[in-house]
Amino acid sequence: MKPSTLAVAAVLALAACGRSDPSRAQDEVFADANRVVPSDAQGMKSSFAPVVRSAAPAVVNISARTVQRIQADPFFQMFGGGMPQQRVAESIGSGVIVRSEGIVVTNNHVIENAQQIRVTLNDRREYSATVVLADERSDIAVLKLEGVGERLPTLNIDDREQQQVGDLVLAIGNPFGVGQTVTNGIISALNRTETGISDSGSFIQTDAAINPGNSGGALVDMDGDLIGINTAIFSRSGSSSGVGFAIPASMVKRVVDSAVGGATAVVRPWLGVKGQGVSADIARSLGLERPQGLVVSDVYANGPAAKAGIRECDIITAVDGQEVNDQGGLNFRVGAHDPNETAEITLLRDGRSQTVRARVERLPGNADLERATTISSGALTGAQVLGLNPALADSLGGDPFASGVIIARIQRGSYANRIGLQTGDLIVSLNGRAVTATNALTNVQRGDEVTIERRGQRITGRVR
Repeated sequence: MKPSTLAVAAVLALAACGRSDPSRAQDEVFADANRVVPSDAQGMKSSFAPVVRSAAPAVVNISARTVQRIQADPFFQMFGGGMPQQRVAESIGSGVIVRSEGIVVTNNHVIENAQQIRVTLNDRREYSATVVLADERSDIAVLKLEGVGERLPTLNIDDREQQQVGDLVLAIGNPFGVGQTVTNGIISALNRTETGISDSGSFIQTDAAINPGNSGGALVDMDGDLIGINTAIFSRSGSSSGVGFAIPASMVKRVVDSAVGGATAVVRPWLGVKGQGVSADIARSLGLERPQGLVVSDVYANGPAAKAGIRECDIITAVDGQEVNDQGGLNFRVGAHDPNETAEITLLRDGRSQTVRARVERLPGNADLERATTISSGALTGAQVLGLNPALADSLGGDPFASGVIIARIQRGSYANRIGLQTGDLIVSLNGRAVTATNALTNVQRGDEVTIERRGQRITGRVR
């Protein structure tokens, strides 16, 4: 069978990296006496009750109330009626107390845009809560309970990442708003990245039943420690199908530590590399025994990877001993560090495995959209633009390696608005020349050819 066109293209694109002939790596055999399959009837009758008694008091129910403004029908407004109204929406979710003074971690989507947050403990005590830090990219939010006068029960965050596929776990939360519920299952997979949930997430997959309302609840191991925050399910019916995902404790701890330390946002460092996951076809073209790792296609000049000696065509296989196989996995592993910390990068070069130490850094540049320049002449009059830099591109969910000028805002009724430009458009070229600075757009005229990127697509047209 001939390889697909896409696979052939991928192999050709990596041809410059040459072939390598690595020696067969010996898989590490891991034997843990604490992981024992029940061998008799008595073992099968073992109960999860001791773990639940320890963990359940720290898992809470969260009610988030949002006031939404509903615009009246214009038809009724013509007759003096139909004034705008407000609708109160309420979302139900779960959370976990991680600090005894009342610090609670949950999903960002549970409390997003909420005007009022109410937290109910397992013993029915209720507290109002305020948001300390909300991180949309990781979908983690940290809350502070108000009026706490005593030490509350907590769950220990176990960020050592010693879990294995097949380990028993419990999911504790508030499914469908019925009250605290415990379900059990196993870890079905680790390091799930291509889930569509996040571009920089690496999730624990479990078959423990997770349903709407479980969001923000605890995924607990048999030591009673928090190893993940339940965040999403794959389902065609809207209820559990045995495919649930949890944010690993390493990222949870990173966000909690940022919040407790007084930060208002999570600063994610970067390594400064861009690459492509090794497919079966790429592995064959490079002489690898199996598809593994990320082939480096670009290294940011003077970035952390460049300073550590990482080169194009290197194959990054692990960060801090944790396997990575795509860009999302690499972003997650690096993003779990604080800026200026050192990460151990394992890579293959010329068929040999080696480890380098890279000090990860903040993305260069400024992500502040308020610095936008308003164009006051020419065909782009009314557009507020910014030269793209890695920090800005990353904050907008784009590629930190991208270049161009991004439209931050467009004044309503302006010429730029009338010709069809939109907020978020990236202007990459003008009359066939790359655009890298805002001053290149100060006097665009009719007939000029402009190329933009919009939602991943390139569009070229002439100004009329």
